[in-house]
Amino acid sequence: MAKPSIPQGTRDFSADVVRKRNYIFSTIRSAFELYGFEPLETPAMENLDTLMGKYGEEGDKLIFKILNNGISNPKNIDKAKSGFEKALTGKSSSELTERALKYDLTIPFARYVAMNHGRLTFPFRRYQVQPVWRADRPQKGRYREFTQCDADIVGSTSLLNEVELANIYHLVFNKLGLWDYELKINSRKILTALTELCGGTAKMMDITIAIDKLDKIGLAGVKEELLLRELTEKQVGIIEKYLTVAGSNEEKLAQIKKLVGNSKAGKEGIREVEYLFQQTGNVKVEIDFTLARGLNYYTGTIFEAKAPPEVQMGSIGGGGRYDDLTGLFDLPGITGVGISFGVDRIYDVLEELKLFPDEVHSGTRAIFFNMGEAESRFAFSIMQQLREKGISCEMYHEFVKITKQFSYAQKKRIEYAIIIGSKEIEQNYCLVKHLGTGQQEVIVFERLFDYFNNLKNKSPQ
Repeated sequence: MAKPSIPQGTRDFSADVVRKRNYIFSTIRSAFELYGFEPLETPAMENLDTLMGKYGEEGDKLIFKILNNGISNPKNIDKAKSGFEKALTGKSSSELTERALKYDLTIPFARYVAMNHGRLTFPFRRYQVQPVWRADRPQKGRYREFTQCDADIVGSTSLLNEVELANIYHLVFNKLGLWDYELKINSRKILTALTELCGGTAKMMDITIAIDKLDKIGLAGVKEELLLRELTEKQVGIIEKYLTVAGSNEEKLAQIKKLVGNSKAGKEGIREVEYLFQQTGNVKVEIDFTLARGLNYYTGTIFEAKAPPEVQMGSIGGGGRYDDLTGLFDLPGITGVGISFGVDRIYDVLEELKLFPDEVHSGTRAIFFNMGEAESRFAFSIMQQLREKGISCEMYHEFVKITKQFSYAQKKRIEYAIIIGSKEIEQNYCLVKHLGTGQQEVIVFERLFDYFNNLKNKSPQ
């Protein structure tokens, strides 16, 4: 008999984990709603040609392709074998696969806008909270199935949108207690200006993919990779100078103006970064010209949110502007900008820093101990009255020793026990015991809801 298992890079979520994740989702959703974004959901799978070619050379390799139905049909065997051989060499084959699990939420969103633009009101502000899949190598903070929370604004070129998205990051991370988060910004236009100095825009992906690996392989590794991508020593020297820009935000801007500020793309990118830096107010942003985000579709401002430095974790959010994303679907001219929260990594950070509030763990608020057949029938009716008024409660399923029922309640972290025996029924009251402190109170049945409702209102928000 096979030992039960799950695919590598995926996880089961227990009740405690689900509650903690829902706490994060709720915090993010409330911020999105506060800023006027509308919810949207798209299918788990997309047509393969919707996704391929949109994420750059590295990203396309991580797309999970779905085998076509019916390839076991004898008539299709030869085609399937041929398609499989092509797939092994990195080539797509319609005989083998025509669909794929979505890699992110942005490209499916662009496809949705292209299909529905005649019915949308622009600027269109949407948010999505859904799982995505990547055929990545599983490691700490990196999974093959994970949830993204995206917010995008399409149909507007205003940099006010970037300012709002930066403020959403600030709001969410502060509500979660991540006071020392880092929010880095750059512009792909500045990177475009750099590539114009280093062989032209045809080198854009080679350069940005290498720069995007700076944290992993260091400056020496980036230089080596650039040389392997056929850049000259002189061009690599310019990029090295770019990557070693340092100091305060003002000092970095002054240095970058000297390096790439003479080109049109450089001037525009610097203006955008400078505006965002100046307009974000209390939001602490760091201008980081090494930030590249190696995705093909970004054209302007780019964001990356990082966990507090005491946690060894990579990016916990990111995004940027894409001025013609829907042009990939024959609908040119619709500009957009968006951000994403990496919920799974945020969860790991909050867990490591012990930042989840105590009330997140609570499910059942009170348990009715089973004191016998007649007593439990009476208690059940009281329990139903509490449930009808929104108080979460349950009854122990059988009449056993009270110590076993206590043990069950403690393991489930239930806060209160309600005891109704024959004496309590006769005298119209129950005993309510706080299982953490041992404190016990006598409450008449008619006041039981008010008792728990008052406790609810006193709970920390």
